[in-house]
Amino acid sequence: MRILAGPLWPALLALFAGILPTASQPAPTIDPKTTLPPANLFFQIQVVDDQTSRGIPLVELETVNHLRYVTDSAGRVAFFEPGLMAQPVYFFVRSHGYEHPKDGFGNAGQRLTPIAGAKAIIRLKRLSIAERLYRLTGEGIYRDSVLLGEPTPLAAPLGSGKVAGQDSAFAVPYRARLFWFWGDTSRMSYPLGHFWMAGATSALPGRGGLDPAQGVDFNYFTDADGFSRPVCRLGVERGLIWADGFLAVPDHTGRERLVCHFAHMESLHKMLGHGLAIYHDTREEFERVKDLELEELWRFPAQAHPLRHTVNGVECFHLGEVFPTVRVRAQLDAVLDPTRYEAWTCLEPDDDPAALRVRRDAQGALDYAWRADVRPVDPEIEQKLLKAGAIRPEEARYLPVDVESGERIRLQRGSVNWNDYRKQWVLIATQLGGTSNLGEVWYSEAPELTGPWLRARKIVTHERYSFYNPVHHPFFDQADGRLIYFEGTYVNTFSGNPDTTPRYDYNQIMYRLDLADPRLALDHPNRN
Repeated sequence: MRILAGPLWPALLALFAGILPTASQPAPTIDPKTTLPPANLFFQIQVVDDQTSRGIPLVELETVNHLRYVTDSAGRVAFFEPGLMAQPVYFFVRSHGYEHPKDGFGNAGQRLTPIAGAKAIIRLKRLSIAERLYRLTGEGIYRDSVLLGEPTPLAAPLGSGKVAGQDSAFAVPYRARLFWFWGDTSRMSYPLGHFWMAGATSALPGRGGLDPAQGVDFNYFTDADGFSRPVCRLGVERGLIWADGFLAVPDHTGRERLVCHFAHMESLHKMLGHGLAIYHDTREEFERVKDLELEELWRFPAQAHPLRHTVNGVECFHLGEVFPTVRVRAQLDAVLDPTRYEAWTCLEPDDDPAALRVRRDAQGALDYAWRADVRPVDPEIEQKLLKAGAIRPEEARYLPVDVESGERIRLQRGSVNWNDYRKQWVLIATQLGGTSNLGEVWYSEAPELTGPWLRARKIVTHERYSFYNPVHHPFFDQADGRLIYFEGTYVNTFSGNPDTTPRYDYNQIMYRLDLADPRLALDHPNRN
């Protein structure tokens, strides 16, 4: 909130004095030289998880006359309405994955009496298996907590980089820090932001960084105005740059280099070209090093989050849009050479991209292997093979069964990492379609990196809202892998919902999943 000055101040002070309680709680005074009103002006409402008593972000409180408030990352609302103080006010309460008890008329909410300087707590039951923790990007992350004078964990609790919204997060440890990258980035000063990848760094936990349960302190790459600047412009004159597949890899001298794949887009669906780029440490931006043929796209899956894995003494990066079905040696010369990428596949080579012929061994089993001459099998291709009768249902590796309904689900994007607690490869991914398009996040696991991924469990639902491109950050794992952290982009774009959540829309939200939760046992009788 900016300073109010001039003739507005006497009227504002008179208004406050006229409606605030007296006697035991004198009316606060406001210093026009400060940027914030006094904290005891507000009535504090905090919404907490009834299991943990932790504040819940993204809870909507709505009055009977449709004034709407959304809790900040600490679950707080700083409430002040001149006509509603010191009298009973009913608040409808709703939040993705949480519920408030309903009364006899089906209303879920609570009646509170807002008193300046006082506080009320609303407790909600968590329905989702994963716990929502905080918003990572955008403006006003702890807006209400700041107004209330409450402590916050971030160095910049109102947001940094002058960012209004950011799309699709990537994070990679590089040179003893975490490097973060996002897609299209919006600003407060104009409806258009920039479209050539934003970037920031943060300290690792235990090395000066925050506990991931608290948040992430971003140090953005910014322009002269303090707004997040592009780090992957690559000299393009028109169109967008979307980068993915960020990985830190040694060059021939052993020096660590940060590499990414990029797509030059004309629109959401039209690609003009793609290639590889390397980060320049001095200029703090990526430089184009190789352009690639469009026919090579299968080697560079969209939105990939590479993982490093060693088999038989050979260290490789594995990547995929959902499942890690492509690999390349963990050496810079290999990463830059598309002929050295291999696909995990059972397909026969064919000049016709529409042809889907499977290989089988002498016993009739699908002949899966790492091959450089043919594209990988992914959920889309596997679904086509099932429909065509080319493979049997029990041969499916990438269409897991929902342990609750027994139905197969089609996962769209996500990430895979080894988990020491489960002694399995674990997957966090979003569902294509579902009850809220791209709003449901699923957990699955497999004994081998190549699968099969047989069963899955829904861990988060966003009602009529999208939450896409989720990514698990293994460098945040805690308690020997029992607690894992993942984030995704919360946006209404693909949900069909015309309503947008103030401040949260088109931003990143962090969740935590406890892998000891018995609901994650994937041995339901409906298993395939």
